[in-house]
Amino acid sequence: MQVLSRQRDVSLIGAREPRNVGGRSPECGSVRGAARRRERGFTLVELLITMAVALVLIMIAVPSFKSLTLSNKLNTAANDIINAIHVARMEAIKRNSSTQLCSNSSSANTSDTLGGACGIEVGAVYALNGNAPSQVLAGTSGITAPIQLNADMTALRFTAQGLARKVGTTAPYNDTIVDICTSQMSLDNHRVITMAAGSILTTTTTSGSCPSS
Repeated sequence: MQVLSRQRDVSLIGAREPRNVGGRSPECGSVRGAARRRERGFTLVELLITMAVALVLIMIAVPSFKSLTLSNKLNTAANDIINAIHVARMEAIKRNSSTQLCSNSSSANTSDTLGGACGIEVGAVYALNGNAPSQVLAGTSGITAPIQLNADMTALRFTAQGLARKVGTTAPYNDTIVDICTSQMSLDNHRVITMAAGSILTTTTTSGSCPSS
């Protein structure tokens, strides 16, 4: 009796070779992708160089920022004084009476009715209300360290015509009113306010020494 046998078909599923995608095998793409992932980030040397550059930039920027801040404070203080002068003039005209721009010096303010009310409140404005003084404007708050006065500010008395005179004199004022400065800058560290003919104001930026506060 003859027995016939059939050779079984051999399945090649799973034995297929991987197909190329875009001309590259998946294995090749996976290897390159892994290499790209490993290349991301900074090395220690790159990080140190970046930190060094950042430190240099900070060292350059900080002094400039400080100078800008101090310059703005000087401008603000000078503008406050100019505003006080305008208020004193307008109140004198409006009230048809005398007003006073106060100095930081009690002796400069004098001890009469308006001057005695000033005390040492620099930049304040007082007006006569009848025979009694009344405060029209509070003193300047911006003149605090490191911003300061270079010598005493001039006390001005305004007439009903709006002309300013140095307290105790009769001629229209024609000189420096105040020099505001800071010792923490060496250039453009002064704001000098001057008056001509009892009414014309000028603000000048100058450089020079300033007493340490």
